[in-house]
Amino acid sequence: MPGICSTCGLPEELCACEEIAREQIRISIFCDKRRYGKVVTVVEGIEGGDIDIDDLARKLKTKCAAGGTAKDGRIELQGDHKRKVQQTLEEMGFAVEVR
Repeated sequence: MPGICSTCGLPEELCACEEIAREQIRISIFCDKRRYGKVVTVVEGIEGGDIDIDDLARKLKTKCAAGGTAKDGRIELQGDHKRKVQQTLEEMGFAVEVR
């Protein structure tokens, strides 16, 4: 017998918690200059417990073919990838703001 999600009350295979969290989160994307003139794309605003930030960072790093990290509720990608990140996150159902 399948389990029931404690948050949304639906069976686990039909659980909509992650989709609901995606619609409510406002993500901002901007570039930052680091030491020695290196550019880093920063993705902020992902604080929901329903979204796996490490998995999302892995998908973005693969899509952009860049290195990066996920720490303190932020994803940092090496290089200027604002457009690719925006397009990828919008395809996943997130609301995105580019600064």
